[in-house]
Amino acid sequence: MSDRHTWTAAPAAAEHARSMLAAAWSCAVSAEGGREEFVGSHSVTEDGRVLLSVPEDSALSAAAVCSPRGEPSAVLEFADVAPVPVRNRIRARLWLAGWFVPEDGRLAFRTTRAVLRRPGGTVVVDLDELAEARPDPLALAEAHLLTHLADAHPDAVERLTRLVEPDSLHGAVRVQPLAVDRHGLTLRIERARGNGDVRLPFHAPADDVSQLTERMHVLLTQAGLASCPRPLQRQRTDREG
Repeated sequence: MSDRHTWTAAPAAAEHARSMLAAAWSCAVSAEGGREEFVGSHSVTEDGRVLLSVPEDSALSAAAVCSPRGEPSAVLEFADVAPVPVRNRIRARLWLAGWFVPEDGRLAFRTTRAVLRRPGGTVVVDLDELAEARPDPLALAEAHLLTHLADAHPDAVERLTRLVEPDSLHGAVRVQPLAVDRHGLTLRIERARGNGDVRLPFHAPADDVSQLTERMHVLLTQAGLASCPRPLQRQRTDREG
C-alpha cells in the first residue's frame, strides 16, 4: 500500500491540467464506441482548447461531422508520466469530455467537463479556470531537468533526503526525483513494500530554469546543514556490507 501523499505549495488543479496538456506527447480518444491513441497530433490554444490533427478519412473525422452539436460524444485522456523510472510512473490523469468540431483542417475539441486525478484525489476542474490558467513555466523542461538530476547528480538526491522526516525514510531502498514545478520538488521514496512521496517546497516560486537552479541550491544548502545520517543511508550501508 502506498503512503499518504502530502503536497505542499503544489500547483492548483487548473494549472496542473494546463501543464499536462502542454507537456503531453500523446492522448487517447474514446468516441463512437472505439478508442484510439494519437501521438504528436495535438496542440493547445492560448485559451486551453485542444486541436487534434487526424487523417481526413479517419473514423474520428467522420464522427465529428455527424455528431450532434452540444452533446458530449468523446473523451480525451492524458497521462502525466514520470520521466525518471520509478514504480507507478503515472503521476496524474486528465479526462476531457465534450465534442469535436472541424476547424481549419483539424478537429477542435469543445470541452464540457474536465476531471483531474492526482495522488491527493480526484477533482472536477472549473472550465473557466482551465481556460485562464497557464502551464507551469518548467513544464516543458521538467523531463530533462529530472533525468539530469537523477543520472548526473545522485549525490544531490541523497543529500536532499536529509530534509525528509526520518519516519518517512524508514525501510527506504531507493529515492528518486519524481516531479518538479515552480513551487517545489517531489521525491519518490521506494521501499521493499510500497512507496510514498515527499514534497520539498521552494522558498519562492521559480519562474524559469535559472531561478530553479537557485531554488535547488537553497534546498541543498539546507540539506547540508541538516543532521545525518538518515535511515536511508544506514540501510544502504547495511545492504552493501
